[in-house]
Amino acid sequence: MAGSREHLISVEDLLSRKLNLVATEAGETSRGRDISGLQMRTIELEDQEACELKKRRFEKLREAGDHLRLNTPNGGQKAIPKIQKVPVLLQDHEHFDKYFKPRIVVLGPIHHDAEKYKPAEEYKLIMTNCFVRESGKDDEVLYNVVENNIKQLRQCFDEKVTEKYSDQALAWMLFVDGCAILQSIHYAVTSACKDWIMKYDLMAFGTQDLFLLENQLPYQLLVDLMKSSVNKGELEKSITKFMNSQIWHAKAKPSMRKLRITETPIHLLDLLRTLIISKSKSSSPVEEKERDDGAAARLLSKLQSYSYRNVEELRSAGIHVKPSDNPLTTITFKKSNKFFSSASLFLSPIKVDDSLGPKFLNLIAYEMCPGFCNKLEITSYILFLDSLIDDIKDVMRLRNEGILMNHLGSDGEVAQLFNEIGTGLVPDPEAYREVKDAIQTHYNTKWKAWIGEARHEHCRTPWTVLAVSAAILILGLTFIQTWFAFKEDTGNSRPRVPR
Repeated sequence: MAGSREHLISVEDLLSRKLNLVATEAGETSRGRDISGLQMRTIELEDQEACELKKRRFEKLREAGDHLRLNTPNGGQKAIPKIQKVPVLLQDHEHFDKYFKPRIVVLGPIHHDAEKYKPAEEYKLIMTNCFVRESGKDDEVLYNVVENNIKQLRQCFDEKVTEKYSDQALAWMLFVDGCAILQSIHYAVTSACKDWIMKYDLMAFGTQDLFLLENQLPYQLLVDLMKSSVNKGELEKSITKFMNSQIWHAKAKPSMRKLRITETPIHLLDLLRTLIISKSKSSSPVEEKERDDGAAARLLSKLQSYSYRNVEELRSAGIHVKPSDNPLTTITFKKSNKFFSSASLFLSPIKVDDSLGPKFLNLIAYEMCPGFCNKLEITSYILFLDSLIDDIKDVMRLRNEGILMNHLGSDGEVAQLFNEIGTGLVPDPEAYREVKDAIQTHYNTKWKAWIGEARHEHCRTPWTVLAVSAAILILGLTFIQTWFAFKEDTGNSRPRVPR
């Protein structure tokens, strides 16, 4: 880039050159010089500038092609997203800004110079000092671990966010932030710090700040610092326990060992995403076989769009939501083998609290980052939940079924949160295809919908079931009584046979 900048000519420079030419032209004309020669020089300069501009444009085009080739699976390399700012599409949303900015502490270079975060710098120095003392190493030795790898660490960031920092300034920043993260996580998990107590509200906001896209540090930095400490094993256990506690799944909490994570994560937000989507699926092989494949194929051939229905509408059509023990983003559909039974949509229980909005939106922003090849798993999951939740009734139903654990406040706040997060997002069109096909097939089978709606309207409680049963019994007895009365009247009205 530096070399290409040397050849750039600004508009002001070009105008200045042309003005000089005009001045020269005026002076030389007064001396009787041939004006046609000056015009030729001006044309030659313009042609030269046009050639330079054309050359730069094609160089940029070819560089873009090389970048695409090297950062796609077909290019032979795995796409590794840089730590960067939130994509513009989300930045411009009026409701999202509060989810992307740090509340307490700044990590990394993007918000480093913001004045309002300066008070947290003292806290980071305290944590760094504690890390150094417990590491068994000298502070300069630990700093050198970062400084010696600063070229590689700089490449983990978008060059626009680090260009104003020298290698030494960036190394010091990453050294303090990396040590502070590791020590804070260790203290939060083990409660090992006895010297001072951090307030719970500050701890909660500080934890949220660890999972902001613009607040990430290279995970390799944390690995290098842990390897340099005598407490390496304890620090690794603390991160495992801490990350498991950040997953909203109300039941299953997988560990990093069980997930067999063999590759180093990009950063903590990337690790959180891996833990959430690991082993997730849209439907199980057994349940796929139970689908009406013929009807689903006909639906796909028509290329019709799916009708997103909320929980209450699904229930009225005989589709009931039920909790499952699957990974968080796994959603399955199963139809009953019984003739009069309803179908079931299985969702993993999820805990809704103050951290859900910021974490989910930053995970979505991460999936939208240029250079990150993924299937939009988190985005698609959130949009599926948003399609189920329209208002308070839907939240209440999910809460009563044990799917939503409301730690946020009222059911209205939960409905508003999901509707707000799901605004303006686009899912992977293949996400939950089997589930959506099965729901659509159930809707297209009218008699199932009618039976489900009848059961929904008239069999909500045991008392309504008894009332409906009594009504059916009375109607049945009335029919039998009427039939016997008709038969008796028919028998008495027979004409007598003459003797």
